[in-house]
Amino acid sequence: MRTALLLFFCIHVALLSSCQNEKMEEYTNHLINESSPYLLQHAHNPVNWYPWSKEALDLAKKDKKLIIVSIGYAACRWCHVMEHECFEDTTVARVMNDHYISIKVDREERPDVDQVYMDAANLMTGSGGWPLNIIALPDGRPIYAGTYFPRAQWLKVLSGVQDFYEKKPNEALKQADRVQKGVKQINIVPDLANDDFDKDGLEQATWDWINTLDFKEGGRTGNMKFPMPRAYQVLLNYSYLKDNAKGMQVIKVTLKNMAWGGIYDQLGGGFARYSVDPHWNVPHFEKMLYDNAQLISLYSNAFKLTRNPLYKRIIEGTIAFCQRELLSRDGGYFSSLDADSEGEEGKYYIWTMDDIVAALGDHADSFMSYYGVTKNGNWEGGKNVLRLHSSLEEFSKKHNLDPKELSVQLKVDRQKLMDIRQKRIRPSLDDKILTTWNGLMISGLAHAYEALGDESYRMQAIATMNFIMKNMWADDHLNRNYKDGKSTINGFIDDYAFTIRALIDLYQITFNEKWLKEADKLVQVANQKFFDSDKKLYAFKDKADSQLYVAKYVVEDNVIPSGNSTMALNLFDLGHFLYKEDYIDRARNMLGINTTKLKQYASYYYNWYELYDKFINEPYEVAIVGPDADALRKKLSTRFLPNVILLGGMSEGNLSLLENRLVKGKTMIYVCVNKVCKLPVEDVTAALAQMKTGGE
Repeated sequence: MRTALLLFFCIHVALLSSCQNEKMEEYTNHLINESSPYLLQHAHNPVNWYPWSKEALDLAKKDKKLIIVSIGYAACRWCHVMEHECFEDTTVARVMNDHYISIKVDREERPDVDQVYMDAANLMTGSGGWPLNIIALPDGRPIYAGTYFPRAQWLKVLSGVQDFYEKKPNEALKQADRVQKGVKQINIVPDLANDDFDKDGLEQATWDWINTLDFKEGGRTGNMKFPMPRAYQVLLNYSYLKDNAKGMQVIKVTLKNMAWGGIYDQLGGGFARYSVDPHWNVPHFEKMLYDNAQLISLYSNAFKLTRNPLYKRIIEGTIAFCQRELLSRDGGYFSSLDADSEGEEGKYYIWTMDDIVAALGDHADSFMSYYGVTKNGNWEGGKNVLRLHSSLEEFSKKHNLDPKELSVQLKVDRQKLMDIRQKRIRPSLDDKILTTWNGLMISGLAHAYEALGDESYRMQAIATMNFIMKNMWADDHLNRNYKDGKSTINGFIDDYAFTIRALIDLYQITFNEKWLKEADKLVQVANQKFFDSDKKLYAFKDKADSQLYVAKYVVEDNVIPSGNSTMALNLFDLGHFLYKEDYIDRARNMLGINTTKLKQYASYYYNWYELYDKFINEPYEVAIVGPDADALRKKLSTRFLPNVILLGGMSEGNLSLLENRLVKGKTMIYVCVNKVCKLPVEDVTAALAQMKTGGE
């Protein structure tokens, strides 16, 4: 009898488990055929989700239902929390399904949708973030906005907005009108302000910018720290060229503290999205390709200037992370790693003292002291994030240790912990491949190759560009995304801008003119599809695509620079490479529209700031022609030359600046400014002497 009861119990438990698993798959909505990992996470919610599509929008109009637009991304922790609390709940789902058309949006795939609804959220609530939850009229115009909602509050919102819409439809229409007008006001493109660029205005903007920065910890002053790699790069360039000691100081402090902090993965390399404290120590653990790509560029250029071995370690560690965790077998880079594993933020990365003692034995004490590990933990619940408080040399001197022996031992210890960590349940991977972020990564690899001379970096940059050209680029358009053999979303202006930028960078590390030809072809397609001749800017969306309730022209530079500012820099550089004055004129006009804002808010218009300086101080066009062109290019590329564009080859090629430059049996370097060249020289030292490479 006892055996029979035990058998019955086991069968009952097995059936219950089977039922629970089946219940998770019981619901299937319209997201099931999408490729975005974020959308697929919601494909079995009881909410009848649609992807952003004409079908969903038309259905809302037909049924006269309000629309819920819920926007997030795969690595967003609070997106997962709200899904579990609300969108997996059948009661919540019933309300949403009965009264709303619900649309899920991956903001990384559809930044066009995210941007205009985020503008509305900021207008209505004074803030934004993800998950972003918008309730809109059937025509798509928003009347309510918020971010994360717990279950009870979300139910109140759903019933309250629905009640408002049914009982006060005229008020709902007025609310939509007000929001639409407000968002349009935010997105008004100013008229051409000034194309007469002066040094004094830029200098004042520089000091206004520097005074917002944290000279003790680095980055912007504040309780949380977000890397802004491209902004730091622009300020580093300017500070070096203008001999601004304060600007150089704050960038070096920033670079050191980011590299020492917990925001940098001290075991596996790579940077987290941001830190939740002002010291860069405790990260929000998600890792994004776009941060790491841009930080590779930043540290590579800083290494060129300083030869600081810390920067070299960060470059190599960050690229190693990207190759190990994000590189697909096809050559494109995946988008991100989640912050959570096993439902806990950072669990994959954190350590207790007991963990480390068990793993390292007699070497644990020095390791824990070096990386700030304590019994009570430097984070929550006795857990520790590995981080540094001193250099290896300083630590060795303080503890009377041999720095070389310590370095070797720490490397062994890190590998032991890495081996343990890799056996843990890993954070989930967002394995979609985005054109714009891959463009940033190609540029990062190109800059790392220049700095360190590692041929594998150049080869990977070329391989990734070939991947984009094969899978995202057709003769008449560039797509944004790729996953599982499919590339479906028409590209936005930032996809074009960063691919063009990457092509320019590839040319400068190869002297292969095919990359400039592809860049020029993409510019011409972008001009046709995005450029607005009235506003003299590029629209965010292709003109042929259906437009949202407000047209968006993005000019502000944020964590990633804007498509417009990047296109303006591209036009400036290609204008010099290809002798196309119309490109340079267009860049000048685009800059003139943004001059007033960049002087007021340089840290949010940093690409425009750099372009402004380029028009004041024309860059050097350095042409290298002859059999040893590649060797001399490598020597020049290792130097920090932010005001130089490189071109050349073993022969004269097809670029105008290379015409009649070949001297038989010799390799000559021509230093030119605005097509006027100095006497040619044969070695890098002499060429550098012809340039003003820093200071005034």
